[in-house]
Amino acid sequence: MKLYYAPGACSLSPHIALLEAGLPYDLVKVDLRAKKLENGDDFLKINPKGQVPALVLDNGELVTEGPVIVQRIADQVPAKNLAPGRDSAERYKLLEWLTYINSELHKNIGPLFNPALSDEAKGVFKDRAMGKFKYVDGQLAGSDYLMGKQFTVADGYLFVMVRWAESMKFDLSGLNNLLAYRDRVAARPKVNEALVKEGLKAA
Repeated sequence: MKLYYAPGACSLSPHIALLEAGLPYDLVKVDLRAKKLENGDDFLKINPKGQVPALVLDNGELVTEGPVIVQRIADQVPAKNLAPGRDSAERYKLLEWLTYINSELHKNIGPLFNPALSDEAKGVFKDRAMGKFKYVDGQLAGSDYLMGKQFTVADGYLFVMVRWAESMKFDLSGLNNLLAYRDRVAARPKVNEALVKEGLKAA
């Protein structure tokens, strides 16, 4: 498999999933502005959406959209318990978390990286995201991970969103459950390995 990524982007989530799953893969860096690979090839020929993550399976199939990619990864190694079994009540709970992270956190924090966005607009997105983090903080009370005691692919995604929030100077100081969770996920060896492989500061 090949994972097309940009360092620290949301593609870090499936990168963590691949390492946690123990699956072999190649890592291909993408310049998202130029839509080029490191060798100069046109990324749009691989993923016409022009976005990361993109995962090319061993059979040549292209899979896009992070929440879908991480489930495809998890389902290849069910013994790792990175996602509950298909059609189970727990699987729908995982889908609920992946959707929430994608629509309520990712879509509110992502625009903050746009230098053309006004301070007023950034404030609106930041306030929205903080409200969502407060909800997550409450849901993490008494739990190690989003699904309880078991680390799942949703945790890799939420961890990336917390990293983004910290890079944008969010004040998360009052969210003790979320901060303890961040530290718990950051302490996982495969999470650190993903950060190092992307040239990022390890936790």
